[in-house]
Amino acid sequence: MTTQINFNQVTINDDFWTPRLNQWKKVLIRTCLDKCYESGRIDNFKKAGGLIPGEFIGIYFDDSDVYKVLEGAAYFLQLEQDLELEAEIDEIISYIAAAQEDDGYLDTYYTLVEPENKWTDMERHEMYCGGHLIEAAVAYFQATGKRTFLDVAEKMVNHYLTIFGSGKRNWVEGHEEIELALVKLAKTTGKQEYLDFAKWLLGQRGHGLGEGMIWNKANWGPAYCQDDVPVEEITEAVGHSVRAVYLYTAMAEIFEIDHDDRYFAALEAVWEDITTKKMYITGGIGSSRENEGFKEAYQLPNESAYCETCAAIGEVFFNQQMNLITDEAKYADIIERCIYNGILSGISQEGNKFFYTNPMASVGDHHRSEWFGTSCCPTNLARFLPSLGNYIYSESLDSETLTVNQYIGSQFHKDGSDSCVSITSTMPWNGNVRVKIAGGTGYRSIRLRKPFWTRNYTVAVNGQTMTVPVDEKGYLNIELSPAVTETTIDLVFENTVREVYAHRNVLSNRGKVAIMKGPLVYCAEKADNPHRLYDEFALESGASYQINWDMQLDCEKLIFTKGMTEGVEKSPLQLLPYYAWDNRGAGPMKVWLDGIQSNSLYHN
Repeated sequence: MTTQINFNQVTINDDFWTPRLNQWKKVLIRTCLDKCYESGRIDNFKKAGGLIPGEFIGIYFDDSDVYKVLEGAAYFLQLEQDLELEAEIDEIISYIAAAQEDDGYLDTYYTLVEPENKWTDMERHEMYCGGHLIEAAVAYFQATGKRTFLDVAEKMVNHYLTIFGSGKRNWVEGHEEIELALVKLAKTTGKQEYLDFAKWLLGQRGHGLGEGMIWNKANWGPAYCQDDVPVEEITEAVGHSVRAVYLYTAMAEIFEIDHDDRYFAALEAVWEDITTKKMYITGGIGSSRENEGFKEAYQLPNESAYCETCAAIGEVFFNQQMNLITDEAKYADIIERCIYNGILSGISQEGNKFFYTNPMASVGDHHRSEWFGTSCCPTNLARFLPSLGNYIYSESLDSETLTVNQYIGSQFHKDGSDSCVSITSTMPWNGNVRVKIAGGTGYRSIRLRKPFWTRNYTVAVNGQTMTVPVDEKGYLNIELSPAVTETTIDLVFENTVREVYAHRNVLSNRGKVAIMKGPLVYCAEKADNPHRLYDEFALESGASYQINWDMQLDCEKLIFTKGMTEGVEKSPLQLLPYYAWDNRGAGPMKVWLDGIQSNSLYHN
């Protein structure tokens, strides 16, 4: 078991990520805040608090978007002081505090629209919104030390505890979130009752206690919100994908504390079900638009793939907890697949347009938008991206072993001292990594993940080439000498273009091939292939390729040439990273290409 090095201790200096994070810092939070003002989401708090007149505007769960943006803003403030942003957040928090009712209840929809119907429909996201409030309040307290928002969160949860719990009312929250948020609140405040409440909420599921719109709706029912079986009996992923992975994350966080083996067996089973039968090549999950979630095994259509951006973010949350519990690299592999593909695709190059869903193919009618009526995905990106540093390093509970999970250029100072760990990296374009440990960190060993996409690798320690095998958990283990004040480890992971084929049971991809290079999934887009029809996005047998740099999109492209179809020479087929598509206007796109069925690529 390990503990993560938190993002606020990590400085990212990375050729790939730093320019993007700097751009998003300027644009993303501002864009989401402005949309929350324009859409009336922030005014709803002012109305509920009696600060201005007016009726509720929007959807009953819109409070959650404001909370997620505030959480993201708090993360940016943890990384860099911004007094103007902090003052703006303080003002918004004052509106939230004003909207809180005397008994602690806080939900602007019910305060303004249906005060008589509080806690009557478990689908109406009352505790879902409350969970996002908690996460934002914890983040802002950590950023500023100010307690106003945290006090609001505690007063709200204490209100919950007067109504729900053992010997009181039952409650199965339709959209999970509150459970994992309560764990964060318990860790921040040291109050056991919040952790106990999270465990009680998990224990409510699967016992026929759920009531509300979802439970009564045809084709949805209890499985849609993971209320079909008790959580310790889960064996497969069902229902709404975002709700599911939030549930699994909460279970993993609670297992980390109390080690309930029933939870862990269920988590292992559901992880295996997702990653072997229900996950896309990009790390995306949730194949069906009908339920925004999981269907039967191997049902992974391309054009209608749902793959909500929020679901990929939740997939990272889940896999991070599993990695911390088990020390196994396979979970960090999924995180890498998601962040470079299924999550990064959700935001435009400029940082002001977004995908809600991320299909594997489009005839040209799928585009990023500035905002959505349900804008959970932009606001989830606003809180995920500034916390990217959470996923790079972890250390053993005795602080003697360091683990490197993601090769993102960065550094952190051990225990705030002058001792430093740093990474320089050429990923994702190449596989060259240098890890430097300087100044007597106290680490006796270091574990370095072997990425899932590399076959061959070399290791050199202080200039000396070494043979370092991969252990049973997927890491390279190197002992560190306490007598050496500085250790430099150079890694070269083979990073080549490779063909990927789907499982034979995925009918939509029979006869098709996808291309990856390193962690990146590639796709064909009309903007690069104007002379090809959508049906001609195909990779011909015997095609050679070259790698070109695209200055506009700041990425590598793969250009395949010399392909022949029915004796007619085709124009070169250009592929770009999946995350970069739809940045140059409308047009068709495909990840899975018709064509070759054998290892026939060679580098030109």
